[in-house]
Amino acid sequence: MFIKEIVLDNFRIYKGKNKINLSPDNDKNIIVISGKNGFGKTTFLMSLVWCLYGKQMEKVDELYLKEIADKGGYGKYIGNSLNRLAKVEGATNFSVSVIFTDVDIPDITCNEIKITRSYDTITSTSDQVEVLVDGFQNELIQDLTTDGKQDGEEIFIREFILPIEIAKFFFFDAEKIVSLAEVNSPEQRKLLSKAYTEVLGIKKYEDLRDTYEGLQDSYRKKSAKPKEKKELIQIEADIKGTELELEIINEEIQKLKNEKMEVRSESQELQQKLILEGNSMTVEQLNELRDEKAGLNNKIESLQLQLKDLFDLIPFALAGEKLMEVSSQLEDEKAIRLNQFKQDDINKKVNLILDDLEKEKKKIETVISFDIRNFYESQIQILIKKHFFSSLIETPDNFQSLHDFTDSTTNEFNQLINNIKLRFKDKYNQLNNDYRHSKNQIDSISRKIRNAEKNSDDEYISSLRNKKDKLDRRIMNIEGEIDEKNEAIGVLKNKKTTLKQRREELRKKIDASRQYSENDKILEELVAELKDFIKSFKDEKKKSLEENMLNQLNTLLHKKDFIKRVVVDINRHGDDVDINLYNSRKEKIDKGSLSMGERQMYASALLKALVDESDIEFPVFIDSPMQKFDKDHAENVIKEFYPKVSKQVVLFPLIHKELTSDEFQLLKPKISKSFLIHNTSTDSSEFIKVKPKNLIKKYNQLYAN
Repeated sequence: MFIKEIVLDNFRIYKGKNKINLSPDNDKNIIVISGKNGFGKTTFLMSLVWCLYGKQMEKVDELYLKEIADKGGYGKYIGNSLNRLAKVEGATNFSVSVIFTDVDIPDITCNEIKITRSYDTITSTSDQVEVLVDGFQNELIQDLTTDGKQDGEEIFIREFILPIEIAKFFFFDAEKIVSLAEVNSPEQRKLLSKAYTEVLGIKKYEDLRDTYEGLQDSYRKKSAKPKEKKELIQIEADIKGTELELEIINEEIQKLKNEKMEVRSESQELQQKLILEGNSMTVEQLNELRDEKAGLNNKIESLQLQLKDLFDLIPFALAGEKLMEVSSQLEDEKAIRLNQFKQDDINKKVNLILDDLEKEKKKIETVISFDIRNFYESQIQILIKKHFFSSLIETPDNFQSLHDFTDSTTNEFNQLINNIKLRFKDKYNQLNNDYRHSKNQIDSISRKIRNAEKNSDDEYISSLRNKKDKLDRRIMNIEGEIDEKNEAIGVLKNKKTTLKQRREELRKKIDASRQYSENDKILEELVAELKDFIKSFKDEKKKSLEENMLNQLNTLLHKKDFIKRVVVDINRHGDDVDINLYNSRKEKIDKGSLSMGERQMYASALLKALVDESDIEFPVFIDSPMQKFDKDHAENVIKEFYPKVSKQVVLFPLIHKELTSDEFQLLKPKISKSFLIHNTSTDSSEFIKVKPKNLIKKYNQLYAN
C-alpha cells in the first residue's frame, strides 16, 4: 500500500488547496518534507492522522490526547482548525484528502482509494467522512454501516487501511517514541499488548477460533439435554448482556471525560480572568503553574491505576494462608503425577522382565514351586524400585486431586504468590508515598493560584469565582462518577470471566455425551487444529520477534554485544506482552536506565521488527527523525533503518538540526522526492517541490537569514 497524494484544503496553516504527491520512485523509498519550526511539519502529520481517525485520533498519540484536553475537548480542538485567513474571507469548511494505491482488499479490485474528512464550522456538529473506491462509493462500506450511522467509512478505514491500535507504529515523533522503552504501568502494558497482538496477527486467529466455537455451540444445543441447552443459552445471553453493559459504560466514561475536558477548559479561562483581575500573577506564571499541576494530575492518574492493580491483589494477600495451602496442594498433585508416570514405567519394566523370565523358565525341565516363583517376582519389583526409582514416593491412599491445573496455570499461580511475597508490600508503600507527595504538591500549587485571585467583594469578581467553584465541583463529581464506572467495569469483567469458565465446563460436559454429525466432526477438528495452530503461531512469532529485535539492536547500536538476548513474554491469553533485554551476564537490563539515544534505538528496533513480523504494508511517517542520536547512531539509522522499515518512508526533519549536510548525503541515494514547507505569510504555508540534490541549497537560499 502506498499514499499517492494528500490534499489539505484550508486546514490550519495550509490556506486553500495544497496538494503533495508522495509516490516513491522504484527502489528510492524515502520522501523528505522539511521546513522551519512553526511552518507546518507537525500539522501535516496531524492532518493525516485526523483524516483517518477523526475524534479517535487521541488513541494514536498522547500528543493529540493532550492537545485535545488543553483545548477543552475534540469539538473545540478541531473546530478551530479552519485557516484564519480563509475564515476572514468567509470560508467555513476545511478538509483533508488522502489517496491510496496498491490497497489489497479481499474480493475488491481497485486502482485507488480516496478518503476525505471534512468539517464545516457553521453546519457541522461532527466531521464528515467520504470513502471513494476508484471514484465511486462501494457496497462494502454500505454493508459495514450500522443503524443508519456514518460509521461504515470509519470501520472500513480501521479494517482495511490501518487499525487504530497499531497506528502509533506508523505515525510517530522519533523523539517521543522512546516512550515505548518507558512503559511500566499495567494499564500502559495492556494497551501496548493489544497493539502487539494486533500487529503480529494473533488477534485475527483468536477471533476466528471464537467464531468457530460459536458455531459449535449451535450443534451442542441440538444434542444437549433440555436442562443443559437452557443453561448454555442463558450463559451466552448473559455474556452478550455483560459485553453490552461494558460497551455502554465505556461510552459513558468517554462522554464524562469529554465533559471534564470542556468544564476544565472553562474553569481555567475563569481562573485566568480572576488572576488578571487580581493583578498578582502574569499569564505566563499561571500557565507554568497550570502545566505543573496538569503534570502532577497525570502522575496521580498513573499512580491510581497502579494502586488499583495492587488492590486486585489485596484479597489474595489477605488469604495468604489459603494461597499457601493451594500452592502446597499443587506441588503434591504435580509430585503425584510425576510418581504416576514413574510407577507406570516400573510396572512396564517389571512386566517385560517377568515375560522374559517366563520364556526362560520354559527352557528348563525343573519344576519351580509357586512360592519360590512368587518370592522372586515380588523381589524383582522391589529391587527395580530400590535401585532405579529410589526417589519414588508412595501415593497416600486418601490423597485427592482437587485442582488439576496445567503446568502453565500452575506457573501463573506461583508467579502470583511470588509477586505478593516479594513486591507487593514495597511497591504499595512506594506508590502510596508518591501519591501523597504528589497530592501535597497539587494542594500547594492550588493555594498559590487561589492566593493570586483577587480578594474582593466586587460583584463581577464574585460571580466569576462562584461560577468557577461550580465548575470545579462538577469536575470532582465527574471524577467520582468515572471511578464508580471503572469499579463497575471491574465487576462486569470478573462476571464475564466467570461466565466464560462456566460455559467452557458446560461445553465439555455436553461434548462428553453427544453424538457428532459429519459437519460437527469437521468443525470439531477445525477448532482443535486452530487451537494448536494459535499456540504454535504465538511460539513462532515470539521466537521470530526475539531474533529480529536482537538483530536490529545489534545493527543499530554502536555498543556491540551490549544486548545478548531479547525475550518476548506472551501470556496464554495473549493480552499481556512484555519485551525484556538481557546482557552477556544474563542480567535483565532496565530499559529506563538506557540513554535517550539507546532508548530511541530500542524503539526503532522494535518498530522495524514489528513491521517485519506483520503482514501490514503501510507507509511510515516520522517527525523529528534524528533527535537524540550521536554520529554513529545517526549513521546506523540512516543506512539500516529508514531505507528498510517500509516501502514508503516520509521524514519531517529540521535541516541542519535534525539532518546535517553529511547525514543528508548518506540518505540521498534513497530519497525519491523532497519538499520544503514555505511560509508565505503568518497564516499561510505551501509546499515547494525541490530536487533532492538541491534540497539543502534551496533551504539555505530561502532561510539564509
